[in-house]
Amino acid sequence: MYGISLMDRKNVSNAAIAGMRTDLSLLEGYRYSLITLCFFITYVVFQSPMTVICRKVGPRIFLPGICFLWGALVIGLGFAKNWTTVVGLRLVLGILEAGYFPGCVYLLSTWYTRFEVARRYSVFYLIGSLASALSGILAYGLMQMEGVQGVRGWRWIFIMEGVITCAIAIFAYAFIVRFPDQERDKPSFRFLQPHECQYIIDRLEEDRRDVVAEKFTLKRFLKPAGDFEIWVFAFMFFCLTTVTYAFAFFLPIILRDNLGFSLAASQCLIAPPDRYRMRAPIILLNCIILIVGLPIMGFHSNNAVRYFGVFIAVAGANANVPAIMAYQANNIRGQWKRAFCSATLTGFGGIGGISGSLVFRSQDRPDYMPGMVACIVCAVAIMICATLLTLYFRATNKKADRGEKIIGEDPDFRYTL
Repeated sequence: MYGISLMDRKNVSNAAIAGMRTDLSLLEGYRYSLITLCFFITYVVFQSPMTVICRKVGPRIFLPGICFLWGALVIGLGFAKNWTTVVGLRLVLGILEAGYFPGCVYLLSTWYTRFEVARRYSVFYLIGSLASALSGILAYGLMQMEGVQGVRGWRWIFIMEGVITCAIAIFAYAFIVRFPDQERDKPSFRFLQPHECQYIIDRLEEDRRDVVAEKFTLKRFLKPAGDFEIWVFAFMFFCLTTVTYAFAFFLPIILRDNLGFSLAASQCLIAPPDRYRMRAPIILLNCIILIVGLPIMGFHSNNAVRYFGVFIAVAGANANVPAIMAYQANNIRGQWKRAFCSATLTGFGGIGGISGSLVFRSQDRPDYMPGMVACIVCAVAIMICATLLTLYFRATNKKADRGEKIIGEDPDFRYTL
């Protein structure tokens, strides 16, 4: 489903190549840019309310439900007669997709202990990215339907991908589970027996004591906004997604041809955190790998060496996505605080998508020096934030050990460094 969500938000670029720009007069002024970026406006704004709805309704209904609805919207894009209709549909698409990624991040964090989530986030993110990478091949195949039933090829891209999305949403309803406390009281299907759910809940209670959500109030949900570390996590994710989106926009052909190696390298880079119960050191290592790869990718005279730089840079950047997600999840206690943080993190990630589209400008060809410098600055900013957070967490843990401070309203809770 994550791969489908990425495909459905980016398929407008495939449709544009297939004739959409000409048919809907998107070449005039900033129409195409507006269509591309309008998605992120509602995607960022609706992160928090959609996450609250996910907690209240339950992920088994909420996640497949919004997936089915945005699939129907994508089908509607295939019948759009003008560019303003496309803008309107993509604004609504942003609202619906705003609930998916933070909802999944939140759901995963409620089922696993703090030192189990990094690997799960990694698998979730990398498999989704790999599935999304195949969207170009799928779009090319659908373009060959040009003229079938008198319908243009770019319209078939939207129609068929929307149908696929709706089908996956129906299929997903049979397998997505509720939150652990909901599964114990009312199992979705024969996934776990009640005593197995209770075992999982006991493990989570021992780990952080926040399995059962408190009654929702707006004050309780917004209270974490006063915690500075939440905004530091969000800023780190903004810097990271600025780089990853910039790569996606600047290197689509290279990444599509070589994504398998890059994802495999990313998987290897994310494996140590759960094993050694570390977060910040791994984030720093990934940033160093990114910084090493960027100059090689941008400035070396040999194309083969530059491609190698792409592998290094992409591996370092992509490995940090689940790493930062896990770093945030490990150091947040409380269901509603966790929901707020997931929404804030992914909301800033959406803002990073907007800034990432502006990093590599055509006027900076051929070496794209300003874009390379911007990516390096983002990596350095992540390193500074991770270092300062680690120092703060370490000092706070020492105070908690001496009995001078209680972290997250739990005397036994300690920050993960």
